[in-house]
Parts: sequence; C-alpha cells; structure tokens
Amino acid sequence: MKQLVRGVHRFQDEVEAQKEFYAKLAQGQSPGALFITCSDSRINPHLLTQAQPGDIFVLRNAGNIVPPYGFHAGGESATIEYAIAALDIENVIVCGHSHCGAITALLHPERTENLPAVRSWLTHAETTRRILAENYASIEDEEELVNIAIQENVLAQLENLQTHPAVAAKIARGQLHLMGWVYRIETGDVFNYDNEVSQFLPLSNTPAEAPAKRLLKDALFGGNG
Repeated sequence: MKQLVRGVHRFQDEVEAQKEFYAKLAQGQSPGALFITCSDSRINPHLLTQAQPGDIFVLRNAGNIVPPYGFHAGGESATIEYAIAALDIENVIVCGHSHCGAITALLHPERTENLPAVRSWLTHAETTRRILAENYASIEDEEELVNIAIQENVLAQLENLQTHPAVAAKIARGQLHLMGWVYRIETGDVFNYDNEVSQFLPLSNTPAEAPAKRLLKDALFGGNG
C-alpha cells in the first residue's frame, strides 16, 4: 500500500508540471477508441498502446466479455452505448491476452464451484465454450487449447458487440471499425485478427482498414439514394 501512496504523490508532482494538459483534460473527453479488455492486473491498456489520458475509453471485466444486448442491462451495455452514441467513438478494440484465468476457468467449470458469481458471469462466454467443445475436442494439449479459446473468445465477443443497437447502426453507416486483438504477456506481442486470412497476425503486419458501409441503399443504388 505504501508503494501505491508514493505513486499518487509522484503523479501529483507530474500534474503540477503539466498544468495546461490536465486543465484541458478537465474540460471534456474525446477518446479515439473504446478498448475492451480483461481485468487481469497484468494488462495495462494505456501502457500497451502508449496512450495518454483521454485517448482511450476503457471497459474491463473478467475475460473481456461483451454480453449480447438485452441479455442483461448491465454496466457493459451502458458503457458501450455511451462510448458509441455519446462520445461518437469510431474504433472499438476487443483485446484478449495470454494466460487468461477467466478463459481457463471457462474450460474447467469445476474450478468455479466456490465462485458462484464468476461461474454466472462466464455463462456470457458460452458461445466460446461451445465452439471449443464442438470443434477442438481432439486437442489434448492444455496450453494450446487455452490459446485457441482466448482467440475464439475475442471473435465471439466481437459478434456479441454487434448485437448492441448503437454499434450496429454505426457499422451500417460505415462509421465504426471493430478490431480483435490478443496480447501475449510474456513477449509484449500484439496480434490482430485479419478477416481475409481468418488468422491473428502480428499487429505491425496488419494494415489499417477503413470501415465499409453496409446500408442497403448504398448497395442497391450505389450510394446515391
């Protein structure tokens, strides 16, 4: 605890040295991305992206899970709606990570017998569990299976994200870009899902893509309707 208090004091000295920056920050926020990731203490979104305060809007929970819209009107739904509809964010990143305890627990339900809240929360990742059970049953190596589950979970949560009305509407207008990342703790590597090859590739090798419009009028009338 003493270390945390000393950290606060150092931070206050930093604020004093950057008064103009923090005064401007106090006037409002305009983040460029919504960053959805795990609560794991080893994940630091600002450190990972080298973002400054005000650059990213962060949503964290166990397993970087996005419950489908309407399943339960909790903090995740409210945060997503506010980020997209009120802050007008145009980029959303769902970021999983290696050695994820939530995903490991998803594959081993017996480990949450005495953690009823955790077990209940992980039901929102049932799609991930089902994908693993029905498509990767032949894999016996635990580490490989967990790594696959981490990746499949990111993709499942991206699908869930699109059930949220604010997200779906903005995607239809071509104003929202969704990305799926996996962060490898032990190396610092970040992998981005590439739709063209259906694989997670090193982020440095993945070109940024502009979001595509999906409005029917654009498809039918060439955007002139």
